[in-house]
Amino acid sequence: MSLSLRFILPLILALAAIAYGVVPLVDQLTLRWFVRDLDIRSELVSNSMQEPLQEHLKVGQKKKTELYFARLIQDERLFGVGFCPEGGGALIATKAFPADIRCDGLDRFVDPAARLLRSEQGPLHVALRTIEQEGQVLGKLVLVHDMRFIQLRSEETRQYVFYFFIALGLVVSLITVVIAQLSWRGWIHGMRALLRGEGLLREPGTAAAAPEFAPIARDLRVLIREMEAEYRPRDEGQLTWTPEALRAILHGELRGEDVLVVSNREPYIHVRRGVDIEVQRPASGLVTALEPIMRACSGTWIAHGSGSADREVVDGNDRVAVPPEKPAYHIRRVWLTQEEEAGYYLGFANEGLWPLCHIAHVRPTFRGSDWQQYVAVNRKFAQAVVAEAKKPNPIVLVQDYHLALLPRMIREQLPEAIIITFWHIPWPNPEVFSICPWRKDILEGMLGSSILGFHTQFHCNNFVDTVDRVLEARVNREDFTVSYGGKLTAVKRYPISIDWPPGAELTAQSVELCRSAVRSRHAMGPEHLIGVGLDRLDYTKGVLERFHAIERLFELEPSWIGRFSFVQLAAPTRASIGEYQQYEAQVRALAARINERFGRDGYQPIILRIENLPPQELYAYYRAADLCFVSSLHDGMNLVAKEFVASRDDDRGVLILSQFAGAASEMPEALIVNPYDSDECAAALHLALSMPAAEQRDRMRLMRGLVAEFNVYRWAGRMLLDAAGMRRRGKVQERKTT
Repeated sequence: MSLSLRFILPLILALAAIAYGVVPLVDQLTLRWFVRDLDIRSELVSNSMQEPLQEHLKVGQKKKTELYFARLIQDERLFGVGFCPEGGGALIATKAFPADIRCDGLDRFVDPAARLLRSEQGPLHVALRTIEQEGQVLGKLVLVHDMRFIQLRSEETRQYVFYFFIALGLVVSLITVVIAQLSWRGWIHGMRALLRGEGLLREPGTAAAAPEFAPIARDLRVLIREMEAEYRPRDEGQLTWTPEALRAILHGELRGEDVLVVSNREPYIHVRRGVDIEVQRPASGLVTALEPIMRACSGTWIAHGSGSADREVVDGNDRVAVPPEKPAYHIRRVWLTQEEEAGYYLGFANEGLWPLCHIAHVRPTFRGSDWQQYVAVNRKFAQAVVAEAKKPNPIVLVQDYHLALLPRMIREQLPEAIIITFWHIPWPNPEVFSICPWRKDILEGMLGSSILGFHTQFHCNNFVDTVDRVLEARVNREDFTVSYGGKLTAVKRYPISIDWPPGAELTAQSVELCRSAVRSRHAMGPEHLIGVGLDRLDYTKGVLERFHAIERLFELEPSWIGRFSFVQLAAPTRASIGEYQQYEAQVRALAARINERFGRDGYQPIILRIENLPPQELYAYYRAADLCFVSSLHDGMNLVAKEFVASRDDDRGVLILSQFAGAASEMPEALIVNPYDSDECAAALHLALSMPAAEQRDRMRLMRGLVAEFNVYRWAGRMLLDAAGMRRRGKVQERKTT
């Protein structure tokens, strides 16, 4: 053993010295790569700013130039923007623009080595670009990027390199010790056999392996696998998030376990049409997001069987393989009585929780009978989860406000399960949520989750504040965890997204053909401009406010009358609830009034279609439109905005987006509006309809890049990676206690 230590200690010290020698080289290479990327990024940004900046400078509107710059620095890496006019004019810059960068000293930044600036705010990268118009130099554009993210990446890289060499030293040392012990024991055994005379009689190759070494070899293999899993770096930015990447995570990090998704709405509905059975896909953001995940993971989706022919197509275990054309996973259907559906879904979920969580000025209604049905149906879903679980520790993805009690119920029967609950709608502040008479039961149910996800950090903050106000729980606001009843729940932000790229069948028809078909269907001329809105007919979607904005546009800009029509595609929903019946009547009446006021000779300013349309037809409207208007009064994310962007492979079209939709924080290149301000929305409509093609292209390319990178597979992959990490930590804790 002493000989082994004499070898091991110098080896570890040597590897540590190598690690410290490699780290500075890695830092230099990393800095050089990032500086090159920032130079390229600065060139791209300055090119996209050329035309808008020239227009602002041409008319001498300093205030508008400053506002334009202020919008640009919403990019988290763009620290400041400034412009130095040719001839020594006053600097035009954002508020946070560094004071030590002055127009009379810009020449020093021509040298590449001087572009890295140390300031009180941290390391900055300064790039200069000359702005010209028709051969005349207008001035210098100064782009300042925040380089603090490089420090964070460098620190992570240093940690990974150091841990790698330490792990390598430990593995090599351990193997060395084992080999030394094996060699020593073998030599002693051989000497003893030789002294006894056995070695002279035994033929080569007949000696069996010593059984005492089997446990050591097994433990060694386990240790190596754990060290590889522990120290293997996984940088999300280096992953291309595809179905294949998601499968690799599932089978690699989670050892091939099936995923169970639980939601009220099913992804495929079987409906009886005479003698035939028709398969429909419901208009739902939840289905849009999760259906590609299930195709990739091949798990089981547990949902309420609501179709008129759903019972006819399931097997003896209430299961059916989907999609019909190429089955990739199963739906396990849960059957509800009319009384259960009325109390659980229409009553407590959609007359109680839905208006409670959405700030849309509709009063929530809570009834004791609805609550009883809500509890009973959640328990019925829990029984289905337990029946479908193949192992005692499944990965269960619980979806949305219909099943708030389900995580705790699953936890009681499957204590080893990893339960990820995603809340697709907003979470209100504690004062609003306290209106609910069963607020404590709902919070306790949700805290049965291992991980609880929301669209935005604001919703995470509201939930943690609510728990702190209502329950006697231990809340950690640094890492956003809640400890309740001896169980820890992580509260995390997971912005949901869509499949990327869209299916080939959705974009098979060219934009020109889509636009021609839509214009022909609605008797529009070849130059007629088209706006589109696509929503469920819900009072939270702001359809009335959208129509008021269109009316105001025609009042302020009469030139658009006869040249622009807005197509509102509205999927009917919850028609048996009084609030929704009244809302549909109001939408129809307002559309009719506006058409009567501004319509003429067959021209309709607003074309209202209240019906369920297949995805191919919806995408045809997306691709045909000159603008898409999303005016949600309060929304978790709103995937319509991302679907519109994904559909525009021609890099054209303008997105007008409500500031109250979660997507607004991700896509600042859209025209962000307050849907309650009809004048502001009308101005945005006018700007969208008159926006130059070059600006449309620049905005759309940035948004498409974001949707491509942060797609639905990344959303699911991050949750599954967090679940895998939680499972590994649990195993470590188990080993510590044994």
